[in-house]
Amino acid sequence: MKLWSGRFERETDELADEFNSSLPFDKKLYRQDIEGSIAHCKMLGACGIIPDQDADRIAGALQGILEDIESGKLEIGGAEDIHTFVETELIKRIGDVGKKLHTARSRNDQVATDLRMYLKGSVSEICSLLQGLIERLLKIARENADTIMPGFTHLQKAQPITLAHHLAAYCEMFLRDIERFTDCKKRIDVMPLGSCALAATTHPIDRKMTAALLSFGQISNNSLDAVSDRDFAIEFLFCCCMVSMHLSRLCEEFVLWSTEEFSFINIDDAFATGSSIMPQKKNPDMAELIRGKTGRVYGNLLSLLTMMKALPLAYNKDMQEDKNAVFDSEETIKKCLKVMAAMLPAITFNRRRMRAAAKEGYTVATDVADYLVKKGMPFRKAHEVTGTLVLYCSKKGIALDKLTIDEFKSFSKLFEKDILDTIKLENAVKNRSVHGGPAKKEVKRQLSDISKRLNQVMKKIF
Repeated sequence: MKLWSGRFERETDELADEFNSSLPFDKKLYRQDIEGSIAHCKMLGACGIIPDQDADRIAGALQGILEDIESGKLEIGGAEDIHTFVETELIKRIGDVGKKLHTARSRNDQVATDLRMYLKGSVSEICSLLQGLIERLLKIARENADTIMPGFTHLQKAQPITLAHHLAAYCEMFLRDIERFTDCKKRIDVMPLGSCALAATTHPIDRKMTAALLSFGQISNNSLDAVSDRDFAIEFLFCCCMVSMHLSRLCEEFVLWSTEEFSFINIDDAFATGSSIMPQKKNPDMAELIRGKTGRVYGNLLSLLTMMKALPLAYNKDMQEDKNAVFDSEETIKKCLKVMAAMLPAITFNRRRMRAAAKEGYTVATDVADYLVKKGMPFRKAHEVTGTLVLYCSKKGIALDKLTIDEFKSFSKLFEKDILDTIKLENAVKNRSVHGGPAKKEVKRQLSDISKRLNQVMKKIF
């Protein structure tokens, strides 16, 4: 049954009917659609728009439909969309009384409400997964407060840091992702129901009552905007993109670190695969897949932005394309977060190799320059002297800590024996104790602060 068939004399072409149908993907909204309909009919009854007994009968039948769908007794199918399916099934069960349900609403405000309800739940679930990931990163970081490794710029060894400091950086990224979703949820939590097709209704409805029944924090202010707005979905997709980008960066490092050239980590066999032709291969495919799916998530955002870019007010059928993009990104992000959280405990860190790598590449050169500055030399001069010193070592094929004090003094009389302590890796890390630095005490503060902020922001989600 078409809910709009009265105006038409001919049946829709079979090909057009299939092309127009959104049921294959919007059936995912069945729970939200039914719960929204129950709240709507209760409001209609409370406002005297339909008799109380009819509202009760409709609500009871809708609850039965929901239970039958979830038990598997009722299979979703044979309709244009989930709204049509539910309403048709309702009328089938209680007759003409069911036809009163759609009073003072349209599928336009109905679908917008359904999607917002769905995304509120999605945000909570994604944030819970992000919380779990951060907690695992924090655990590994705390276990590696003394694990020295090189920090990189331009993918070249730069300065010594610790693995704890490195992982804390990703905790900050994922914590910002939770904060973004939290902020996004404020704009999702707006109920469009009651806006109808575009110009609201002549019936004396109580939108605030419906919003309260559905746990919405606000109601929309403009009926035209309410039914044509997909900003909230675009913002949700952007948040998904940021998560995906951060996961991709971490995965890229795991891919690099697992190579023989780096040998910083070993990924457990449970999260690696082999080659069909090369028996020796062990490939970090889970990390590569998470990295690769970033393009898919980005594409969904661009798809929705492009779809919305020239739509006049109010609702247009183009907007039916929003759900595939949203559902795909949501599922992709959730799977990636679950795999990453499971893979992290399966990674073994090669602490000896990390430390050895930190000694390579003259990573304490900046400490040498800072030493000279503290002795009174202007920084630019200290930078030049240290650069010359590094060039000398490079030509001789030795590390800075292999120089004698006499060799140091040949570059500047300001060098004393304490330079040899200054350039020890442990001291190079320890001396960087400013707020945000890699010193052990400071990183411990960072990890504690991340844990505290994580608990605070999660309270806003639930």
